[in-house]
Amino acid sequence: MIARYGVVLLAAATLYGISSAPGAVWQDSGLIQYRVWHNDIEGSEGLAISHPLYHLLAIGAKYIPFGEFGRRVNLVSAVAAAIAVANLYLLMRLWLGRDFPAVIGAVTLALSHTFWWHASIAETYTLWAALFLGEMVVLLEYTRSKRVGYLYLLGLLNGLAIAVHMLAAIPLACYLVFLIVLSARRSIRAKDLTIITALWVLGALPYEYLVLKNMIHSGDVLGTLASAAFGNRWRADVLNTSLSWKLIQEDLLFIMLNFPTPNALLFPVGLYGLHRIGRTSGFRRVIVALLVLFFVFAARYTVADRFAFFLPFHCVVAVVIGLGAYEFVGWGLPHRALFGGASPTLLVVALAVLPVAVYALMPTMAQRLPLSIGTRQDIPYRNDYEYFLRPWRTGYTGAERFAREALTTAEPDAILCADSTTVAPLLYVQEVKELRPDVKIVAGIARSRGAPQVDEQTIAQLLGEHPVYVVSRRSGYCPAFILAKYELAQAGVLWRVVPRP
Repeated sequence: MIARYGVVLLAAATLYGISSAPGAVWQDSGLIQYRVWHNDIEGSEGLAISHPLYHLLAIGAKYIPFGEFGRRVNLVSAVAAAIAVANLYLLMRLWLGRDFPAVIGAVTLALSHTFWWHASIAETYTLWAALFLGEMVVLLEYTRSKRVGYLYLLGLLNGLAIAVHMLAAIPLACYLVFLIVLSARRSIRAKDLTIITALWVLGALPYEYLVLKNMIHSGDVLGTLASAAFGNRWRADVLNTSLSWKLIQEDLLFIMLNFPTPNALLFPVGLYGLHRIGRTSGFRRVIVALLVLFFVFAARYTVADRFAFFLPFHCVVAVVIGLGAYEFVGWGLPHRALFGGASPTLLVVALAVLPVAVYALMPTMAQRLPLSIGTRQDIPYRNDYEYFLRPWRTGYTGAERFAREALTTAEPDAILCADSTTVAPLLYVQEVKELRPDVKIVAGIARSRGAPQVDEQTIAQLLGEHPVYVVSRRSGYCPAFILAKYELAQAGVLWRVVPRP
């Protein structure tokens, strides 16, 4: 079993190592790199967005004395993703006792779009998934053996997952119900609950430290708890209870994008298997509950990058598809004649890797239609069809190329107004690559040291003292007061702000 786990881990690590971005990246992933560069485990967007355990591990990777800094941070996500895939394989192998459904489940998750996409850049979700699937392994082992030590480990792993991402609160709710039932049946003692709680607190310590520190410094207990639950500006999104036809359409497209293979038909077969299979009933109930809760949470969540929040649901879907493969073979019905002489099991394996071809072809097909994917499509050196529809980042250097050209274009002592997508690679090249420290980069979420405040009151004076540039002239990405009162003259990949005649 250990050897097979190692083979799966090595295969997944090789895949994600090859597909990992080689350096600077855009958007939130670039901001993670920026925070790691500054040894910042808290951030500025609220405690729910701090993800301290991920940043602690990435800061450790920062000090590895070889290779590109950005790649080392990206590889933290790649290694975590490989562990998650190996953990899913282990879960299915222990549960069903066969390699075939375990391999199908692992490959299904490994090649699902959102999971692979986040394995290729600096992101927190794959580390969360590795811990979550570890939780599933120890929960399964408890339901099989009734050894309370597995529940101790469950508490520790979920605490660690909380320190990575607050998504871990959803399975925590399921575990609490599970423990309450066990207590009511007197299957565990009060002493065991105390140990589980203590280990959970130990695992979540990085997050608890940030919460307590903010409570002490601010004196605002309720405000700190709100920040820990929702961040600075996502309360309405987290608590949203309304659905629209647009959200429902997006939900369906996100799921189809992650499982673009006939093997998706194994999902309802797996649901039947969850109902039929007689072993580990407590574990099965937790799987069903998580499947529903993860879907409900993501389906009505309204943040811009909400596709990422389907990743927990996709993890459980991969488990159910693996169970569907087990049921499919166990029926004894499929015969080679039904599949043109091909082995049904080999056909399922072939279909499991079909998404690779789909993702390779999808950007070209989407552009030819043309199909809107809801992105801005105005960032130099980034084809959004390829960037968002193709999950791998092998050799992609567009973010650094843009930042180098932008900083080289800017005149001495310039001020450069960026946005949340572009500010991170600009700061990366300026600080990590030590290029153009005289340019002051300004954005709402990050800025160069000593950068001035750029707003409607200061812009006129700044224009009289410095060249001022913006990255985009699109509304929402360029400051509104600049668009309203000034002209924009193109300067390479930038736009220079000039007074109107």
